[in-house]
Amino acid sequence: MSDLGYTLIYEPNTATKTSVNEFRNLLEKGKDDVKIDAMKKILITILNGDPMPDLLMHIIRFIMPSRNKELKKLLYFYWEVCPKLDDKGKMRQEMILVCNAIQRDLQHPNEYIRGNTLRFLNKLKEPELLETLVPNVRQCLAHRHAYVRKNAVFALYSIYKVSNQLVPDADEVIYQFLLEESDSVCKRNGFVCLGDLNREAALQYIQDNISLIGTLDSLIQLAFIEFIRKDAIKNPHLKQQYTQLITELIESSSNVVVYEAATTLTVISTNSQSVHLAGTKFVELANKETDNNVKIISLDRIDELNKQIPGILQDLSLEILRILSSQDIDVRKKALDVTLQFVSSRNVEDVVKLLKKELQSSASNDDDKTSEYRQLLINAIHQLAIKFVEVAANVVDLLLESMNELNTTAAYEVIIFVKEVVEKFPDLGIDILSGLIRTLPNTKSGKVLRGALWVIGEYCMDEKLVQEAWKYIRSGVGEVPILSSEKKALESNGDEQSESNGKSHKKGPVVLPDGTYATENAFTAEVETDESTEKPPIRQLLLSGDFYLGAVLSSTLVKLILRLQRLKTPGKLLNGLRAEALLIMVSILRVGESKFASKKIDEDSADRILSCIKYLNDDEDSELIEKSFLDDTKDSFKAQIASSESKKAEAAAKDLHENAEQVDESIVFRQFDINGTDGGKNPSIDEVEIISSNNNVKKELLSSRLNKILQLTGFSDPVYVEAFVKIHQYDVVLDVLLVNQTTTTLRNVSVEFATLGDLKVVDKPATVDIGPHGFYKAQCTIKVTSADTGVIFGNIVYDGVHSDDSTIVILNDVHVDIMDYIKPATCSENVFRKMWNEFEWENKITIKSESYSLKEYLDELMKGTNMSCLTPGAIIGEECQFLSANLYSRSTFGEDALANLCIEKTNNGPIIGHVRIRSKGQGLALSLGDRVATISRKTNKVVVTKV
Repeated sequence: MSDLGYTLIYEPNTATKTSVNEFRNLLEKGKDDVKIDAMKKILITILNGDPMPDLLMHIIRFIMPSRNKELKKLLYFYWEVCPKLDDKGKMRQEMILVCNAIQRDLQHPNEYIRGNTLRFLNKLKEPELLETLVPNVRQCLAHRHAYVRKNAVFALYSIYKVSNQLVPDADEVIYQFLLEESDSVCKRNGFVCLGDLNREAALQYIQDNISLIGTLDSLIQLAFIEFIRKDAIKNPHLKQQYTQLITELIESSSNVVVYEAATTLTVISTNSQSVHLAGTKFVELANKETDNNVKIISLDRIDELNKQIPGILQDLSLEILRILSSQDIDVRKKALDVTLQFVSSRNVEDVVKLLKKELQSSASNDDDKTSEYRQLLINAIHQLAIKFVEVAANVVDLLLESMNELNTTAAYEVIIFVKEVVEKFPDLGIDILSGLIRTLPNTKSGKVLRGALWVIGEYCMDEKLVQEAWKYIRSGVGEVPILSSEKKALESNGDEQSESNGKSHKKGPVVLPDGTYATENAFTAEVETDESTEKPPIRQLLLSGDFYLGAVLSSTLVKLILRLQRLKTPGKLLNGLRAEALLIMVSILRVGESKFASKKIDEDSADRILSCIKYLNDDEDSELIEKSFLDDTKDSFKAQIASSESKKAEAAAKDLHENAEQVDESIVFRQFDINGTDGGKNPSIDEVEIISSNNNVKKELLSSRLNKILQLTGFSDPVYVEAFVKIHQYDVVLDVLLVNQTTTTLRNVSVEFATLGDLKVVDKPATVDIGPHGFYKAQCTIKVTSADTGVIFGNIVYDGVHSDDSTIVILNDVHVDIMDYIKPATCSENVFRKMWNEFEWENKITIKSESYSLKEYLDELMKGTNMSCLTPGAIIGEECQFLSANLYSRSTFGEDALANLCIEKTNNGPIIGHVRIRSKGQGLALSLGDRVATISRKTNKVVVTKV
C-alpha cells in the first residue's frame, strides 16, 4: 500500500517575515501568481511552528473558490497542516465550509480532481471531518474511472483505521468491490486493504482465485506474495499450503514476481526442493535480466542461500557461469566468486573446462577490461587447482601455454600460481618446471622473468632439470662477456654502416615515364629491419637497465650450483658451470657501469651480485651458505603459504559460525519476545526484506552518549549550548541543546551552522523564543560527501531590547572525525600495486616514535588509522630491526587509501622511518597523514620501577 508522506518545505531566510495582515492583503487583492507565492510562504511559516489560525477564513474566502490548479494543490497542502481545532480542543466552525468544499470535489465531474481529493483523505485524522465524507467515498467506489476507484479503496481503508465506527462494514464493502472489479490496479489496492482488515476474507479471495493464480496480473500476484509472507509467520501451520501457492506463482512471466516469490519461498520453506527451485529462479533472473544491478542482487541472494543451507545449489555452478557473457566486470567478478563456493570434486572438471574456454576466447582482445577479466579467470583457475589436485596438471599446462599472450600482470599471476602448485604438489614439479622453462624464451617481461627464475632456483631438484634451466639462462643472456661482445657488435655495425654509406647515393625524387613524380606512403614503403638488433630477452632487459633482474639471476645461478653440489655432480662439470656463472655475474656488473646500459646499476643490485660472487668462491662456510640458499628461503615461502591458508580457514570458520545454529543455543519464543524478534533470526511481520534482517541492531546505551557531547559555548554566556554528534553513513546529525541562562525571555533565537570541507548543511533549526532559564532542543543535519576532514562552525543570534538590536554568540568548532568513515579492507598484492601506480596524491610523513617495538607501533598505527595490514605475518619478524608493510583501507564513499610503512628500531633509541600515503583525492591523503603524525607524536609513559 502506498504510504503518502508529508511534504517538507525548507525556509531559506528567516530574517524577513511576513505578518498576518500582509498575508491577508496578498490573499484579498493579489492575482493568482501573488496568491501562489503567498500560499507557499504561509505553508513554510506553519511548518516552522507558527500555525497562524487567523488566516483560515481568508483562505476559505479567497483561495477556495479559485479554479487555478496550482492554487488548488497548495490549498490541499494547507488543509493538511492548518489548525483544525480551537483552544478548547473542539472542531473549528470554519471547518464545516471546508467539509462542504471537499464534498463538492468528491462529486466533481473531473476524475483527477476526485482522485486527488481521495488521496488527501488518507492524511485526515479527524473523525468529525471524515464522518460527513463517508457516503461520497462509497459512491466513488463505483465510479466509471479506475483512477477514482483505486484511490477510493485506500481512502475507505484510511477512514476505517481512524475510526472503525465510521465504516463498520469496510471489509465486506472491499470484498464485494474485489468481486466486481476488473482493473488490476484497483484489485491490487483492494486486496492489500482487505488483507489488513479481514484475514479470513483475504484467504477466501485467494482460494477463489487459485485456479487462475498463474494468469493473474503481476500486481495482484505481488499482493498475494506479500500477504503470504506476512501471514506465514503468524500461522506456521499453513506453510505447506503457502509453499504450493508460491511454487505456482514463481513460474510467472514477470521478473519482479519471480524474484519476490523466490525470496518468499526461501523464508517460508527450508526443504531442499524449495531452496533449489528458488536458487534456479535467481540464476535465471541473473541470466535473463539486462540490468547489471539485478544480476548482482540475484547473485547475492544465491550466495546467502548457500551460506544458510550449504550443499543444495552445487549443480547450479555451470548455469551461474553463463552470466560471464555479461560485459560488466563487477558482474563477472561476482559470478566467479559465487561459483567458486559451489564447486566440488563432481563438477570441478566441467567448471575448469568452461573457464579455460573463456580464457582462450579473451586472449584476442587487449583492452583494459578484458585484461582485468583474464586476471579474474586466472585467479579463479588458480583457486580451483590448489583446492582440487586432479585438475592442477592440466590447468598449469594451459596457463603456461597462454602466458606469452597475456599482459604482464596476468602473466605474473600465472607465475604466482605455479609457485604455489609446485610447493603444494611436489609430484607435479618436474612436468610443471619443464613446461615453464619451455615457455620462457618468448617472455619479454622482467617481472615475469624474475618470478620464473625464483621458481627455477628453488624447485629444480633434478640434475636434468638444472641442465635445462641452465641452457635457457645461457641462451637468454647471450654471448658473454656482455661488455666485450657489445663492443664487437657496435664496431661491426659501424663498419657495415660505413660500407653501406660509401655505396649508397643520395636518394632524390623518382620521375615516372609520363613525366610525373612518384608518390610513396607509409603503407607502401618498405621498412628495412636490422635483425642484428634483436637480442636475447634477459640481455635486452639488462641493457635497458633492469638490474634487479640481474640480482635475481645471480641468486638463481648460485642456487643451481649449490643444488648440483648437493646432488654430487662430477667436479669437472660443476667447476665449469661455476666459472660460467661467475663470468655472467661479473659481466652484469661491468655492463652496469658502462655506457651500453641505459642507466647505471643501482647499489642494492650491485651489492647483491657481489655477494653471490663471494658465496660461490667461499669454501669455508659452504654448509651455511647451502642451507641459507636452498632451505631457508623455501621454508619462508612455506610459512607464507601456511599463514595465508590459516587466514582463509579462519574466515571460512567465522562465516560458518555466523550462519550456523548452535546445538546448545537457547530457544526464544516469539510470544515472549518484547521486540517481536528472536535475536534477528525470525524477523518481525512488518519487515519487507526478511532475509536481509539477520543482523542484530545493538542498542546504544544512554550513558555512552555522554562521551560524545561537545560544549559549544561557555558557562558564562547568556545562552549555554551543547551538542551530541551522531554519525550516520552519509550524514552527521547534531542534537543541539540550548539553555537560557538569563532571567529574561530570549526572542527569535536562531541557530546558524556553516561548514568547511566536503560538508553541506541540509536543514537548520527553526527560530524560537526561549523563556527565562528555559531549555530548547534543536536538530541540524549535515550531508557528508567524502572521507575528508571537515569543520562545522556557527553562531546563535537573538533579538535584543530594541527591534533593531541583536546579540550574536559564537559557537565552538565541531571537527568531523574521518575515522568514522574509514574501515579496514583487504585486496590482492597486484591490485594494491596497480592502485599505487595510478593514484596521484601522495603524502609522506616522517616518523619518530618512542614505542617499545616495531610490532607495537604497527598495531597502534593500524588501530589509529582503521587500516589493515596486507603484508603476511610471516614476513614481520621480531628479531629484525626494521619493518616494511603495506596497509589498506576503504572509506564509506568507495575511496581507497593506501599506505606503505618503512621503519627501523635504532639502538636504544626511538623508532624512525616514514609512512607514504596515497589516494585518488588530496583530502583523504592529507587527513590520514595528520592522523599518522598524531600517532607518531604519542610517547609511552615512563614506568617508575624504584624510588
